[in-house]
Amino acid sequence: MKILKWLIGSLLVLVTLIIAVALVLPNEYAVERSVVINAPAEKIYPLIATPKEWKNWSVWNQRDPAMQMSYTGPDSGNDAAWEWQSKSQGNGGMKFTDAKPPKKISYQLHFEGMGKPSVGSFSLENQGNATKLTWSMQGSSEGNLMMKLFAPFMDKILGPDFEAGLNGLKKIVEQS
Repeated sequence: MKILKWLIGSLLVLVTLIIAVALVLPNEYAVERSVVINAPAEKIYPLIATPKEWKNWSVWNQRDPAMQMSYTGPDSGNDAAWEWQSKSQGNGGMKFTDAKPPKKISYQLHFEGMGKPSVGSFSLENQGNATKLTWSMQGSSEGNLMMKLFAPFMDKILGPDFEAGLNGLKKIVEQS
């Protein structure tokens, strides 16, 4: 009986500690990665501003070729949107909110069970005969205790996926 009381007490202390840590962690998170692509922005922009093109370079689509996709709105630019269902990558959706071809496109991203949507953008900066492409995303874990525990690690979790996607995009653009 003493062991059971000790286990229950230890579990309560652990849960209380996790909640206390979560409450003091920051709500906001940000991820940003860049790549230089040897091509003009006009060649790159359609591949990021057209949802159906993402399957060719996004690491998430490559991890789950069986991902179910549905598209709404225009084919490209403002209000182009898509939803996905994936056993390995989660269910969610993305919508382009502000397109400024060929310089920038902003988006809103949501995943089921993750609380508030994240916002992000792709910015294209001319660098002579090349283009610096920057992919950024920011979000808030406010109101979602579990997400708050992950917020400090989002750069380490998503950063490699951003890098892989940007490198996949670079490969496609530079080979064509």
